[in-house]
Amino acid sequence: MRRRCLLGLAAAVALGTLASAEEAKDVERGKALFSEQHCRTCHSVGGVGNAKGVLDGMGSKLSAADIKEWLTNPREQAAKAKATRTPPMISFKHLPPEDLDALVAYVGSLKK
Repeated sequence: MRRRCLLGLAAAVALGTLASAEEAKDVERGKALFSEQHCRTCHSVGGVGNAKGVLDGMGSKLSAADIKEWLTNPREQAAKAKATRTPPMISFKHLPPEDLDALVAYVGSLKK
């Protein structure tokens, strides 16, 4: 019985480590996409980029689903939030799903 518990615990730790490694990979890919897509033109992270659109701490404020909505339906989200920044944010619906997920992971990792 004890051996089964230890094996189960070891499997859970291994799966957690694999998930963490995959999440870290997504965050790094998202960070690269943030640069490739010229997001710093309108947004900043860590004081780098446009200070009018600070994203620091956004991962503490928004869920992954909310971040994805902002990325794919920015005009609708801006209207809901009564945001008035111009020009309006472009949609990233055109990105492949794995790239969109990586961008969501990166923005979601920006916690205070």
